[in-house]
Amino acid sequence: MFDVYRNDKRDLLVLNTGSAIPVLSSRHKWRKSRQRVFKVSDEIRSAVQRQGYYVRSLRITKERVI
Repeated sequence: MFDVYRNDKRDLLVLNTGSAIPVLSSRHKWRKSRQRVFKVSDEIRSAVQRQGYYVRSLRITKERVI
């Protein structure tokens, strides 16, 4: 299972269940999602295994809208 966190800048942080938030990402206030996540994509799973976390921006850019 994985824990999913979001912050006020619409960034997404994925960690293994029970893991602490990494120091480089702790400067933002992260809020834990109430839903449990059992499955994630292979990209996210490999990033969590390799570096212990996965961070992604959920912001909509102008390029995505067009």
